[in-house]
Amino acid sequence: MSVDVEVEQTRTDKRVAAILVSLALAANNAGAYVLSIIAARLLAPSAFGELSSLLAVLVIGVVPAMGLQTVVALRVARKPQDSGTLLALGLTTSAIVATIGLILAPVLVFVLHLDSVVPALLLAVTLGPLTLLGLFHGLLQGSGRFALLAGLMSLEGAGKVGGSLIGLLIGGDATGALAGTAIGSYLVIFCGWILCGRPRPRKTGWHAGEVLHAAQAMLALVLLVNLDLVLARHTLPAAEAGEYALGAIVTKIAYWLPQAVGVLVLPRFANSDDRRRILPAALAVCAALDAFVLLVSLVVGPRLLSFIGGSGYAASTMPVWPFALAGSMLALVQILLFSRLAAGDRRVTVLMWTTVVVETVLVTTWLHSSATQVVTVAACCAGGLALSGAVLELRSRR
Repeated sequence: MSVDVEVEQTRTDKRVAAILVSLALAANNAGAYVLSIIAARLLAPSAFGELSSLLAVLVIGVVPAMGLQTVVALRVARKPQDSGTLLALGLTTSAIVATIGLILAPVLVFVLHLDSVVPALLLAVTLGPLTLLGLFHGLLQGSGRFALLAGLMSLEGAGKVGGSLIGLLIGGDATGALAGTAIGSYLVIFCGWILCGRPRPRKTGWHAGEVLHAAQAMLALVLLVNLDLVLARHTLPAAEAGEYALGAIVTKIAYWLPQAVGVLVLPRFANSDDRRRILPAALAVCAALDAFVLLVSLVVGPRLLSFIGGSGYAASTMPVWPFALAGSMLALVQILLFSRLAAGDRRVTVLMWTTVVVETVLVTTWLHSSATQVVTVAACCAGGLALSGAVLELRSRR
């Protein structure tokens, strides 16, 4: 009887963890969508396109944080780790990322056609704390402390998105929004340090090869989630790029909706038997959630853009369902990527980067005469990558 009670308690704990993480992610992502909607209504299409492209670059810039989180979570799930040693690695990684961001700030001014270097510098300053935040996420995720992880995610949304909103309302432009993001991010990492037990950095002999491999794979994924928006900003007229930025919100909805699935299953992927058993169910849950997003985008159509961005986009005829399809495929890709990273399979990185190159070449050299062409390329590349990842997973099981 006691065994049955224990099993039932474990199931209850898992359900509670899933609910808490789902709610935290939903609130976090809802905050990001609210930021996009408010920015779309306050700013002119060209200014909104500028802010959206900068925020997309910020998401790309925190990829090392995602790689750090993935590696730390898998290591902690397999065997308890010294948090002080991991903190030293996190601090080093965050310093490197922030420095690279500062060096590349002039490049962003050219690529995104910015009027000033200040927003690019603010973005670089924000990368440091957001990278370190990945360490705290990984420590909590790998040890199964999902309630605390959900709390940290909620604080992240309040600090980062809330800071961006306040900065946007005060400054009225991308510079103000990014200044608020930077301030909020530094407050969040302090909270993360407290939640993880206030660890002190200790000298580490652990080489960062695992983090680098995971980071470059995650970089390819995040590039694919945001690449079409950046390419649209670079190749399309400013007004059309702003319209595309609204469609990209639908991509983000489809991509982020099943995020709790990945958060919960990643530590269990550390065990090969659990990974083989859980992966099909995780993919099925992601597909079911995103089927709803795709259905809504098909039924509502371009009217969804005016609902998100206001009456200024009421005349839009741009199809919305390809954005939902692209995000849905990328959600499946993420789960497959976690599985392959946990298995130590480096072939998946080649697949990811090949897709990035293909999409970039197709859009910049050929298919960029309209927003529909750009999103169609993104959706086809994401679908091809999901299929290739599934084939790679099946072959690994033989």
